Amino acid sequence: MTSDSPEQLTLLRDTVRKSRTKEPAPITTTLPVARIAVDVSLPHLDRPFDYLVPDDLAATAQPGARVKVRFAGKDLDGFVLERLETSDHDGKLVRLRRVVSGERVLTPEIADLCRAVADRYAGVFADVTRLAVPPRHAKVEGEPLCCDQPPRPPASTSRSEWSPYPTGFLDAVERGEAPRAVWTAVPGADWPLAFAQAAAACAASGRGALLLAPDARDLERLAGACRAVLGETGFVTLSADLGPTARYRAFLSALHGRARVVIGTRAAAFAPVADLGLVAMWDDGDESYAEPRAPYPHAREVLLLRAFRQNCAALLGGYARSAEAAALVESGFAHELIADRKVIRAAAPSVHIAGESDIDLKRDPSARAARLPHRAFEIAREGLRSGPVLVQVPRAGYLPSLVCQTCRAPSRCATCGGTLRRTGGAGPASCSVCGRPAADHRCPECGDTRMRAAIVGARRTAEELGRAFPGVVVRTSGGDNVLDVVPDAPALIVSTPGAEPVAEGGYAAGLLLDTWLLLSRPDLRAAEEAVRRWFNAAALVRAGAPVILVGDPSALPLQAIVRWSPEGYALREIEERRTARLAPAAKLAELTGPPESVNDLITRLRELIPPSAGLEVLGPVDVDDETARAVVRTPRTHGATLVRSLKEAQSARTTKKNPGTVRVQVDPPSFG
Repeated sequence: MTSDSPEQLTLLRDTVRKSRTKEPAPITTTLPVARIAVDVSLPHLDRPFDYLVPDDLAATAQPGARVKVRFAGKDLDGFVLERLETSDHDGKLVRLRRVVSGERVLTPEIADLCRAVADRYAGVFADVTRLAVPPRHAKVEGEPLCCDQPPRPPASTSRSEWSPYPTGFLDAVERGEAPRAVWTAVPGADWPLAFAQAAAACAASGRGALLLAPDARDLERLAGACRAVLGETGFVTLSADLGPTARYRAFLSALHGRARVVIGTRAAAFAPVADLGLVAMWDDGDESYAEPRAPYPHAREVLLLRAFRQNCAALLGGYARSAEAAALVESGFAHELIADRKVIRAAAPSVHIAGESDIDLKRDPSARAARLPHRAFEIAREGLRSGPVLVQVPRAGYLPSLVCQTCRAPSRCATCGGTLRRTGGAGPASCSVCGRPAADHRCPECGDTRMRAAIVGARRTAEELGRAFPGVVVRTSGGDNVLDVVPDAPALIVSTPGAEPVAEGGYAAGLLLDTWLLLSRPDLRAAEEAVRRWFNAAALVRAGAPVILVGDPSALPLQAIVRWSPEGYALREIEERRTARLAPAAKLAELTGPPESVNDLITRLRELIPPSAGLEVLGPVDVDDETARAVVRTPRTHGATLVRSLKEAQSARTTKKNPGTVRVQVDPPSFG
């Protein structure tokens, strides 16, 4: 047996190595450059990058497709934005690694919208695309999908819910025009049906519609109305509550045009609707529309950007009116869609404030101080004769906050300092933070061991009403137990704000308790939010039926409900914000992070923004030992300069790898 020579072994190794090494595919000759949006959240890298397209990927690496690219030594995700003949990059281009999916999930319109949203909120394109395009599910992409063109609804679809308002808006939508309106619905209006009818008018012109509702309950009502007007296959529901797989399936259905109408919650604001003709949103002041992830866009602003950039109609509806919606009317961007005053008065309930007249005070001297004055009991008793009665309580729970019986000092846990509370009628108080019982609690101010309620929750209120009205059904709605609909039968429905169920035929009466609690929240939007909650609750009460607010009769927010003037209160709110230089009258940005990082960002802003822009810095103030917060603002006319400078300052910090991350939120929905 003879052994191979060293030369033969070397030749053998080279032959094996060559057989294992696959020759790379040549670069395609047709549009060989792909411009990629790489999934990188660093502000200084917020731009597309060019890559070469191998011939074997040329067919699938189309605009909108998901790809993998080599970036900074790592394999990262990205989207193809466009294919080009040449690149303006002077250096050597790298190849695409692979095409993850041939589905073109990022359409040109949505890519343009993502760029606009990122610029509007001083954010990064990659962060916005994570909000716009749901994660991929390969199994869903392999499912058969009906892509037939949906039929147009008949142009003669009923417009019954729009009869109290001027008809010009829907007529313009059906003609293919792009009107913009702020709609103040009359009390008791069936807004889901009105939205479905507006979508049908848009679909009749051959265009698509996008309708948003604030939460899952309202979305279910909207789906029911769309089912009745458009049919089972006439719309697609897109919501984060569907779950990842179902959401991606609904997303692909919308992308492929299975239906002309898409409905959803905040997650649907970026839905890829073909030939978009109408965007509509109900109750735009609801806090659920504010995105909690960077760059923190508000769904209202996303829809308005879509309306402007895609030249489609826009509709903001609600029983109340936000300051932002009122500003749109004031600026001329949108017109007002409101019923005649006589129609509103005929549809509205009869609203009163406890203790507002001398007659009330003579009958009940404690009417302004009592939590449940005598008149409220009379209204509830009378209403129970003909149907359900709504009782709105601002706080959930039993007794969520306790104070000393003698000196009224807040009762706090001796271990962690948390607020003491009661979760039921029996047992000792416990800490709301650590949960420890406080059986031996003693007030550190006066030494008293007795405690009383500072705030009464919905469960305790239901218990008290059950004793006051023996034999009457008492139901609660709030927290993990939210009711959707209640029958037209005598019952007391105790609800927290936003959890009020719809009553069949409307409520026979309404009690809005502890109004001071909503107004005293440490937030500059507290009054506006309270008014929105009260209008939404009172609108569920039958026309002419009594509604009583328990609070200060001189408070302007309560007076707005009595006069049923949401538009008037919104205008007053704008004037106050203009005086205080708050949004939407001014451009604001909240900066939160380590104190030295916040100060560094502010210093850079001062260098970038000219004095003529009127930059004003409030703070920084310490949030805790490691975090500070500051607010920067300019007049609205210089808002673009502020946002652009924030982006440049953040880019400079990340380029130099400065320590500490600063959270930037433009026009925060809550500001306290």
